Amino acid sequence: MGQRLDLQTLLVDILGSKNVYFQPPPDIKMEYPCIVYHRDYAETSFADDYPYRHVKRYQVTVIDRNPDSDIPPKIAALQMCIFDRFFTSDNLNHDVYKLFF
Repeated sequence: MGQRLDLQTLLVDILGSKNVYFQPPPDIKMEYPCIVYHRDYAETSFADDYPYRHVKRYQVTVIDRNPDSDIPPKIAALQMCIFDRFFTSDNLNHDVYKLFF
């Protein structure tokens, strides 16, 4: 699995812009469409009581004014990614995914 900065680069490539935010502070002014992500879980596998695999999971949210955006399917196609939920807020569409990376 990759490092967080590798994930940042991947998300920027998918979005096609620099509007990718990792754990943004509440006072930041985001531009849309954008991707917001943060770590939300980690999974450790054990063998003989010793950890041999540790994978971080990220919550990745695509925020777009367009309800038919082509960005969410690109995120959904990533390896080890599952759709979590969809919601709207302030007339913005939010597609939320869980991604092990």
